[in-house]
Amino acid sequence: MGMENNDVLLLDSECGLCNSIAIFLHPRLDKRGGMIFITNESEEGKKIISNFSIEQQKADTVYLVRNGKAHIRSAAAIRCLLYLKWKYKIFYPLFWLIPNPLRDLVYKLISKYRHRIFSKPDICIIPSLNNAK
Repeated sequence: MGMENNDVLLLDSECGLCNSIAIFLHPRLDKRGGMIFITNESEEGKKIISNFSIEQQKADTVYLVRNGKAHIRSAAAIRCLLYLKWKYKIFYPLFWLIPNPLRDLVYKLISKYRHRIFSKPDICIIPSLNNAK
């Protein structure tokens, strides 16, 4: 599946939380789609990340490229709601009420302990989701 008409969610292929998030998001995507999943470690993912600012490249986080603009951490996570069915989209404005520094603090805490809480997947499901219906 090509990226030309799609926004891209870049996730860590060795993270059980990232794998679980992709599995959760995929069946809940709005029928119009518009978002594909790519791993940070793939050649395509590395190429996309290399176009980001140096600060974003060093972030080692989830990335969402939406309308050609890169978003990281909680800003990327919250924007994922915009791709989901309406019952999930309604939470989007509520999460924006939480100040960014607080959102990112929570994001960084979860990120710091994610490998301890979520085991590394035996097989990364992320690339196969783009072809699944």
